[in-house]
Amino acid sequence: MVEEQFLTPSKATIRKWRQYLGEERLEADTYRMLARQKTGRERDILLQLSKAEERHEAHWLNLLGDHALPAPKAPLLSRLMSTCARIFGSIFVLALMQRSEERTEYDTDTDALPQMAADEHIHGEVVRALAAKHRCAMSGSFRAAVFGASDGLVSTAALILGVMGAGVGKESIVAAGIAGLLAGALSMGAGEYISVQSQRELLEASGSDPKAQSSLGNLDIQENELELVFQARGDDTETARSRAKALILDSQAGGSTPLDEVSTEFEEVGSGKKAAISSFVFFSCGAFIPLFPFLFPLNVSVAGITALILSGVALFVIGAIVGLLSGVHPVPKALRQLSIGYGAAACTYLLGMLFQTTIISIQ
Repeated sequence: MVEEQFLTPSKATIRKWRQYLGEERLEADTYRMLARQKTGRERDILLQLSKAEERHEAHWLNLLGDHALPAPKAPLLSRLMSTCARIFGSIFVLALMQRSEERTEYDTDTDALPQMAADEHIHGEVVRALAAKHRCAMSGSFRAAVFGASDGLVSTAALILGVMGAGVGKESIVAAGIAGLLAGALSMGAGEYISVQSQRELLEASGSDPKAQSSLGNLDIQENELELVFQARGDDTETARSRAKALILDSQAGGSTPLDEVSTEFEEVGSGKKAAISSFVFFSCGAFIPLFPFLFPLNVSVAGITALILSGVALFVIGAIVGLLSGVHPVPKALRQLSIGYGAAACTYLLGMLFQTTIISIQ
């Protein structure tokens, strides 16, 4: 009975197998595309991943037989995500591939081999490791960009709605919005520069003095305090003594083993100038979105509703991008961003109405 069912799969089963086949082919193609952009070990790893996806592809081809033709396409959403990833760079590709590997349906599908489900989970960890370096390199500027755009959107939308709630005219709303945009963008840019530079300076203070490195060759291997450096870093006495002797001997022999174990690149912190520029530009872009409708000949109510809709879409997109790059489902992050933005705007609108009511009662 089981054999007969296997030999004559239902249309739904064939459709599911063809979907799996299309997804495996898309993933294999994506890994090969990434490999062409890389060199060395990273390229080899990506090519190995593509070969693993080809093994999975062969499994579904074997089950489908003649039903594998015509060649199936991956689901529309998967194709759209792949296209966006190819446009926006490697980090988007890797983040989307990590998400794709982790959401595998093979765990509960008896048509897939247990080894295939295990492969997908391990692939997710491989891609996570590859993506970690890219996330680290972009985290400083990316944080400034996301924070700047989000803050620009929320603060300006809240400011505009607060002024609307106070019952002022359209000209005053536009003036307040422009002032908020300029003041906020300049403040964000300056704040990001000071914040990042201060963080880099604090981290650089953890690095060793270059004079200490140049003095290693002159130390007495029998009596020296170099082992105290390693003890201060957490090594036990014997390990510290052994490392100190090895480092001195290497230096006396002309070697260049570094004394400092602390990286001075700080890619995860980023550049102060890049963070400032990124924050300024993205704050300005975010702040312009809720202000934009008020520049047209619309009445205040229509412009306010339009501003809310545009701001909501932008906040949703920002949250979704953060979710994708974090390797998690984008919708919860997008909804979180949307709820925070709309919550702030609602509070300032109500405060504006309260302010208007208070002014009227005083008069």
